Amino acid sequence: MKKEEPFLISPDVERRFVLHAGKVPAFFLWVDVENQRLYLIKDKRVAEIYIVSTSKYGVGNIDGSFKTPPGLHRIAEKYGDGAPPKRIFRDRIDTGEDWQEGSLEENLVLTRILRLEGLEEGLNRGNGIDSFERYIYFHGTNKESLIGSPFSHGCICMRNGDVIRLYDSVEEG
Repeated sequence: MKKEEPFLISPDVERRFVLHAGKVPAFFLWVDVENQRLYLIKDKRVAEIYIVSTSKYGVGNIDGSFKTPPGLHRIAEKYGDGAPPKRIFRDRIDTGEDWQEGSLEENLVLTRILRLEGLEEGLNRGNGIDSFERYIYFHGTNKESLIGSPFSHGCICMRNGDVIRLYDSVEEG
């Protein structure tokens, strides 16, 4: 799919948007797990496309599964406003440290955080399956060379420059 092409959603997804948001919003994000892409949709058209990485364990909702959760979500919280690229965050707190090229840490949370909250009770909201309680984010990573293939522990990882652009273009809620 190319930028500015019409974005078509299935009748089921449209019904779920109406149920949880009252209508299909004019602006939303769509994660295509199969192709490891994030589409920013404005007025039913693809406005931006980002290459992302979802979980190496697949899609799922169970706490402790390390899978990327399915369903509709909203951006509940944003962290990292004004932080430099490759800033390290731990527990959503800016450590004041920047990641250094060549260090071999596991997938770190870098640059910006967009914390997600599931909207669908029994799918991504509720006891044992809650995306918010699982700390599911869009975030930058020190593993940019792996972007485009599944490698995360549930989050949607992005290149650091891309997560800054996305962060600056979306609001909480």
